Amino acid sequence: MLAELGLTRIIGDFVTPERISLVVRVLLVLGIGIPLLILVRKLTRKIVTGKLSVQSEQLIQRAVYYIGLLIILVSVLNEFGFKLSALLGAAGVFGIAIGFASQTSISNIISGIFLISEKPFMIGDTVQIGSTIGVINSIDLLSIKLKTLDNRFVRVPNETMIKTEVINNTKFNQRRVNVSLGVAYKEDLRRVMAILDEIAVSEPLALRDPPHVILLDEFGDSGIKLTFGVWCETASFWDLKNALMLSIKERFDHDNIEIPYPHMRLMASQAGDYQTTNLNAKEGTNGYET
Repeated sequence: MLAELGLTRIIGDFVTPERISLVVRVLLVLGIGIPLLILVRKLTRKIVTGKLSVQSEQLIQRAVYYIGLLIILVSVLNEFGFKLSALLGAAGVFGIAIGFASQTSISNIISGIFLISEKPFMIGDTVQIGSTIGVINSIDLLSIKLKTLDNRFVRVPNETMIKTEVINNTKFNQRRVNVSLGVAYKEDLRRVMAILDEIAVSEPLALRDPPHVILLDEFGDSGIKLTFGVWCETASFWDLKNALMLSIKERFDHDNIEIPYPHMRLMASQAGDYQTTNLNAKEGTNGYET
């Protein structure tokens, strides 16, 4: 009986009208603020969709969301008796301390603002950063998120994007597929170029304007090196590259056009070790062993 009276007294001391009123006010702030924030976020998405770039739309939506969360948090803290002026003063001191410790983050934020304003790439573009190639999933204030062609996630800091050479493979609607190949010295180059012309004209994915190009690059060790460049729609780049390489191999086999490769001869010396001789450099071989 005494225990029940003690528990009742403790509950009575704790559950006061003031505390009940505080809980009710906090629940009202959360109950009204959170649905209102969701509604404002949906309205913001509806307003900006289709009127700005995708990255700008994401930035505005996130800014509205985080500002709304901040307002709800300040309102709840205000109900608990925390003064806004004291919070701002503490935030100022805390911000100075954080500023010295987060110079990299600040640099990334500034770089992110430059990237969003400059628009060197957009969400959905395929870019190459160093040896990494991927599709941009999001452009945030701190970093860029990529999905590689083999479905891996890559996060690249904005500061790195500013300092590093970035190749945008899908910035323009058209690209040129460059196929590097070589032919033997004994082949008729005019005949080879005519065959490549026929391949470019007969390929359905190839564009007629701009026209394809055939460049004689150099006299190599094994043969003459060429670059065969054919234009296409950017979305058909890889399909056209595969089609061109298959067509070149099939036509060269059919027309007996020889694709050279290095030949090496292994010779034993008097000392018992082995020496290699590059037959391509020997006079009279034309890059081939006879």
